[in-house]
Amino acid sequence: MLPKVGRMLAIACALSSTAAAAPQRHPAPAGMTLVGPGVYEPLYAASPAERTVSVSAFLLDRKPVTNAEFLGFVRRDPRWRRDQVKRLLADEGYLKHWAAADRLGNGVRAASPVTGVSWFAAKAFCVERGARLPTEREWELAALASETGADGSQDARWLARILSFYSKPASLPLRDVGTARPNFWGIHDMHGLIWEWVYDFGASLIAADSREKGDAEQNRFCGASGADSRDPGDYAAFMRVAFRSSLQASFTTARLGFRCAADAKVPS
Repeated sequence: MLPKVGRMLAIACALSSTAAAAPQRHPAPAGMTLVGPGVYEPLYAASPAERTVSVSAFLLDRKPVTNAEFLGFVRRDPRWRRDQVKRLLADEGYLKHWAAADRLGNGVRAASPVTGVSWFAAKAFCVERGARLPTEREWELAALASETGADGSQDARWLARILSFYSKPASLPLRDVGTARPNFWGIHDMHGLIWEWVYDFGASLIAADSREKGDAEQNRFCGASGADSRDPGDYAAFMRVAFRSSLQASFTTARLGFRCAADAKVPS
């Protein structure tokens, strides 16, 4: 789900960040790597003063959360089993592809990314790990990186591959995570596998004044258009904005998963 790409239609999720060179790194928690700092250019700026925003260095999972990892979570916390979760927190599609509430079954690969999870469930998983969902700015900054640089926005071949992912129908079953080449930050599958939840999934089209009024975090969603966008030709970004802004926190889909993030301290 991410960076600068071809030209297609006005639908999907905020993008484009310009990352700085990688700083000196502290050891990251298992499975995570340090990203940034960098500069994020929202597709829709909340105000003229936010055409570009700085993104502090942060930690991000190298791979999306897998079915096996999420199965362990629901076994430890039965409140998130599909037969016990409150309908307010997850719709009827929640984990429906599993054979049972606490069993994957033969048709579900343990190392494939978990999908069919709501924002609430994803957030709870990350909290249990002592982590959190990445913000949209963080996710987009990490996803802007190609295999060879922190900013792949000028790499025509890389951009074409990303746009190709959006243009093809969903392919199931999903492949295992981490089988594609990692990007500049050492992160796998930011593109070409699944869509991913972010903490502020509807923030792209939320005006600065409405944010100041303290909208409930689970109600941050709205529609998309091409007006006043940073780059009307960035079709992959429009698709991400439109997809994210169409969501509600209880929604689930067969291609929507997540990964966790955490704050990081970078030496001065």
